[in-house]
Amino acid sequence: MRLHRLDITAFGPFGDLQCVDFDELSAAGLFLLHGPTGAGKTSVLDAVCYALYGSVPGARQSGQGTALRSDHAEPGTRTSVTLELTVAGRRLEITRQPPWERPKKRGTGTTLDKAQTWLREYDAAAGSWKDLSRSHQEIGEEIAQLLGMSREQFCQVVLLPQGDFARFLRADAEARGRLLGRLFDTRRFADAEKRLAERRRATEAQVRDGDTALLADAHRMQQAAGDAMELPPLAPGEPGLAEAVLGAAAVARSTAREQLAVARCRLTAAESAQAAADRALDDARERDRLQRRFAEAQERAARLREGAAAHREAQERWERARKAETVAPALELRDAADAEHRRAAEAEARARALLPASRAGEGAAGLAAAARRATEELGALESARRAERRLAGLLEERADLDRQERADAEALEDAETWLAGWEETRAGLQDAIEAAQRAAADAGELAVQHEAARKRLSAARQRDRLAADTEDARLRALASAERAVTARTHWLDLKEQRLSGIAAELAAGLTDGAPCAVCGATEHPAPARKVDGHVDREAEERALADCRRAEERHAEDERRLGGLREALAAAGAEAGDTPTERLARTVEELEGRYAGARAAASVLHSVQEELRRAEHEHGLRTAAQREAAVRAAARVGHRDRLDREKAALEEEVDRARGTAAGVAARAAQLERDVTRLTDAADAARTAEDAARRLKDADARLADAAFRAGFDTPQAAADALLDDAAHRELQRRLDARQHEEAAVRAVLAEPETAAAARQPRADPASAQRAAEEAARRVREAASACDAAARRCAELDRLSARVAASVRRLGPLREEYDRVARMAGLAAGTSADNERRMRLESYVLAARLEQVAAAATVRLHRMSSGRYTLVHSDDRTGRGRSGLGLHVVDAWTGRERDTATLSGGETFFASLALALGLADVVTDEAGGVRLDTLFIDEGFGSLDDQTLDEVLDVLDSLRERDRSVGIVSHVADLRRRIHAQLEVVKGRSGSVLRQRGVR
Repeated sequence: MRLHRLDITAFGPFGDLQCVDFDELSAAGLFLLHGPTGAGKTSVLDAVCYALYGSVPGARQSGQGTALRSDHAEPGTRTSVTLELTVAGRRLEITRQPPWERPKKRGTGTTLDKAQTWLREYDAAAGSWKDLSRSHQEIGEEIAQLLGMSREQFCQVVLLPQGDFARFLRADAEARGRLLGRLFDTRRFADAEKRLAERRRATEAQVRDGDTALLADAHRMQQAAGDAMELPPLAPGEPGLAEAVLGAAAVARSTAREQLAVARCRLTAAESAQAAADRALDDARERDRLQRRFAEAQERAARLREGAAAHREAQERWERARKAETVAPALELRDAADAEHRRAAEAEARARALLPASRAGEGAAGLAAAARRATEELGALESARRAERRLAGLLEERADLDRQERADAEALEDAETWLAGWEETRAGLQDAIEAAQRAAADAGELAVQHEAARKRLSAARQRDRLAADTEDARLRALASAERAVTARTHWLDLKEQRLSGIAAELAAGLTDGAPCAVCGATEHPAPARKVDGHVDREAEERALADCRRAEERHAEDERRLGGLREALAAAGAEAGDTPTERLARTVEELEGRYAGARAAASVLHSVQEELRRAEHEHGLRTAAQREAAVRAAARVGHRDRLDREKAALEEEVDRARGTAAGVAARAAQLERDVTRLTDAADAARTAEDAARRLKDADARLADAAFRAGFDTPQAAADALLDDAAHRELQRRLDARQHEEAAVRAVLAEPETAAAARQPRADPASAQRAAEEAARRVREAASACDAAARRCAELDRLSARVAASVRRLGPLREEYDRVARMAGLAAGTSADNERRMRLESYVLAARLEQVAAAATVRLHRMSSGRYTLVHSDDRTGRGRSGLGLHVVDAWTGRERDTATLSGGETFFASLALALGLADVVTDEAGGVRLDTLFIDEGFGSLDDQTLDEVLDVLDSLRERDRSVGIVSHVADLRRRIHAQLEVVKGRSGSVLRQRGVR
């Protein structure tokens, strides 16, 4: 894989379009990527990773999409990354654009555009680019297949983060395993370990659950058997559990069957005794019932004899009522005729009371004739009544004409008054509109002036704040510079004192017979002694750490001071030299003028509306004048016609009303007379008819009473009974008859008479005997049922126990087999002597390949001193398999990589990273990696080691590779001529590229 070109737009710290020509940088083999902290060096590598995989490395991958967008980009500029590269012999161009919150084309606010991706391939034969895909998924699969690496592997192999490999050198086996597992994708082996562990836990849980269920059934059997079963104390998993439970179950079943046979014999004897007691109880109850029945019949016969006189009286009364029923229709007819006669007489009296005194004595015929004459006179008044109603309408119509005339006069006067001032009103409104329009134009100009003045005021206030902050920062920088100088002086003093007393430190390690590290002598007659105030290594290192911290604080203060000065210069350029108070007064004055102009311009719409309403009112009032004149001319002819018709109608009404107030009053009077005369005539005829019917009813009633045997009609009426009394008397007679028949039937029964002659029965004693026999039967049946249930329950539980034992056999065998395999794979089994996990075993082989590949370069970087070797020895009680040691050729000893110094750790981790890149590349299918990036770490090397490391990196060119070094080391800028510099500023970072000189 070789990178050719990278275009970055609105990505990370880069606000504008930035281009990187990797072909020019790679021409020298080595190129340097440098710049101040926070400028965006890592963002260049992030852009390469994002173009290939659609996400950025490591922890920076959280918050994709809008978080990748540069804060320095213009609102209308979209974030985009385009990478041109050659991989697997194909030249490709990948363009990715993350989701974008862009401004809406219409209106305010923003809208979200989805992420987009393009993949193109260069066609050498046609000399042009052709589109391959725009699908995120298809492009991702294509790139992953061509590179043969996941994003994590690419970031670890191509970007080479040195800090991760330094930690890898010092890490324990577990940490190394996590990193190697991600790079070599050994998750399938870890999944196999996990699957075996899960199988072991699952089968163990099944066996434990089976034993628990078996013990639960055994305890249920013990509860069911009671004292007939003894269960030894057992726990799940103990040997012999199944045999013990099966033996105890067999003993319990045998005992339960014996108890069931005894209970059935007792139940048979109790049932026989109960049958005899039930028969005796039935006989006693029947004799007692018959004896009580005979005694009750004798008592009822005595009560019948006592009520014989009352019975005869009731019979006589019933006979008289039956005869009076033949007179009842005549009585009802006479009562109805009498009531009708009284109502007719009362109605006649009320009708005659309403007539004049002169007609009070007339008969029905005279009253009917007077009613007919009044009706004829009322019909003659109908034409006059219509004339009178028309006359009333004419008067109302004439009044309406008068009202319309007055209203038109008032409207004409109001319209003339309003139209007289129309020209003046219109001129005033037009002047107000022109004034408001001028004020609106002034407000627009003042708004622009106010906004500019407000920005200058804000910049001036920021200028004042930054001036004070800059002075404070300058004082802090001076103070931190003094502290840094003091700390460095103190460290140098301590270092000099330690060098002066270094002999005492060396003498402290001397032993008799061992050679001196300085002179080689084996005798030490006068070793140096530590004096008071001796400075040891720890004191010197503490002073050095204090010195470095003081210098870092001073550098930070200097950077902050530089930032404040830049911000102060920018604020001063925008605000100028004008004092803040004067700018504030100017802004306040402009605000007042702008508010006044806006207030004057705010009435424009209302004045325009008022002018439109006035013009509309002018048209309405002019039309009203014309309409009023037309209506006045029409009213003159209409008024003359009404006067002529009114005179004719008044003459007709005067002739018809006579002495009454009007025709309607005369007609109402005649209607009342007709009604009263008619009602009186009808009432008189009704009263005469009712009197004749009453006389006929009295004659028929007297005849009916005589034929029924009553002396007078009143005697017949007294003998009558109403329905309720008649039913009650009939019920009493029927009840007496039924009672006499029932008593005779009971006294005539032979069984009842025979039982009365026997001794008195005692059903209570028989009941107690039967109850005692039933109780004994229930107890025997309960005992028998309990024994039967015990046998059935023991049989059921025994079958369950036997089934559980048969089912647990294969489960126990499977658990033993799975547990052995899981322990062996997890490294916890005794058969696994090195306690090496399955995944660690696979990774150990990979680590051995990585160590061999890394040793080739480490040997050259360390001038043949160091060699990396893999170790699978156990450390303490831990597990083995992923140990990494370094062999020091100078001492011939093998030691842990954690003992390397800072510079040694760097070039060892660099060699490890390059070796890992080779192994992962082979693992990925042999994809050639022609472009590599190496992050920080060169600052910990001395000049000689740095030369050796650069020689190793330069040797990569022999295989046509290019290596990009990301570093702050100033010496590298002199050694490496091809450079890509990241320059940061307030408006974002920019890239400056320099090729080979």
